[in-house]
Amino acid sequence: MRLERPARATGKKIVVIVGGGFAGLNAAKQLANAPGVHVILVDQRNHHLFQPLLYQVATAGLNPADIAVPIRAQFRHVPNIDIHLGRVEGVNLQQRVVFGGELEIGYDYLVLACGARHSYFGHTEWEDFAPGLKTLEQATEIRRRILSAFELAENEIDPDRQKAFLTFVVVGAGPTGVELAGAIADISRTAMRGDFRRIDPAQARVVLVEAGPRVLAFFSELLSERAKRDLVELGVEVWTGSQVERIDADGVTIGSQKLLAHSVFWAAGVEAARLRIQPPVETDRAGRIKVTGDFSVPGQPNVFVVGDMASFEIAPGKLLPGLAPAAIQGGRYAAAMILRDIDHQPRTLFSYRDKGQMATIGKSRAIAEKGRLALTGRAASRGSGSCATELMRRVGGQEENASAEPAVSGRSARNWHAA
Repeated sequence: MRLERPARATGKKIVVIVGGGFAGLNAAKQLANAPGVHVILVDQRNHHLFQPLLYQVATAGLNPADIAVPIRAQFRHVPNIDIHLGRVEGVNLQQRVVFGGELEIGYDYLVLACGARHSYFGHTEWEDFAPGLKTLEQATEIRRRILSAFELAENEIDPDRQKAFLTFVVVGAGPTGVELAGAIADISRTAMRGDFRRIDPAQARVVLVEAGPRVLAFFSELLSERAKRDLVELGVEVWTGSQVERIDADGVTIGSQKLLAHSVFWAAGVEAARLRIQPPVETDRAGRIKVTGDFSVPGQPNVFVVGDMASFEIAPGKLLPGLAPAAIQGGRYAAAMILRDIDHQPRTLFSYRDKGQMATIGKSRAIAEKGRLALTGRAASRGSGSCATELMRRVGGQEENASAEPAVSGRSARNWHAA
């Protein structure tokens, strides 16, 4: 079944945006109320997710509703934008349609902003034992596993099994892994203090495993070392240069060593979301679609790829980073180029404005870097909170969501039910 829009009969250009993340949502906002354009925003979920704070949902610092904004609410009073809940499986570039299941949607312009997913480097069987952290469902499952591990340890009389219940392994020391490991260590030593009779949550073992030589490799070596020191002070064991060989129900095998752990979480690698695109387009090793200087697919000027799906060179050998500000800028830019086409104006080249990067480590520590400027400790933590709050306000447009500051409380969201 082909989905047709009455707007096509009026001569308006149909713009299909696939994905309601940072890039897709901001592309739609840029096109809101624009004359001559009708937008169809397609997403497999009905909410925009503020992914930078997912780790706080996973560690019971925030509730899911604190970081999820209904997509329809963003465009309630925007007549030229339709929201369609559905899963896009592929694109036919020659017929100019996206499809999923039995549904097809035709387009004049297409913006692909499907984001990224975790990569298990060919070991998809590990996912059942080590969930990643990309969706609310994954965050709440990780939260359930963390909180249930303490409950199971409280009821366990065998010391070896109890030790395994109180061992948490995070694989991958990028921002997600560092933030998740730091938050687990923090809540076990603060928010859970005094909650149990037979165990001491502060004795929980948190191990952060990284195959590379250092944590947070995209930061300077100085800040990377500071982050490692902060993690160790929180009680996290940092294992760098450690390659995971196997993950199963009993734990993690690293080299020849078996680390017994009831809870293992994956933050080691990502790859672009996959679509069946015909004819095929060129991708890089991470599955990202290679694009030109205006985010369009080579030979397809009416098809844009933005956000984590795009392989965009900002300098020879240097790709646009997979950060929220980069996705927002890319989404807005693609929409602006569509409007320039409609107005018969030449396109301009994209220019990335580097807003810096940051990572939070526990409740009151962080590192932040922008150019030569570097912040650590409480100053960086306060800056991280302010930036997250402002970004949520701009993206979500709802004051009640924007007020959720990224501080690990560990109290407000510790409700769960046994599986």
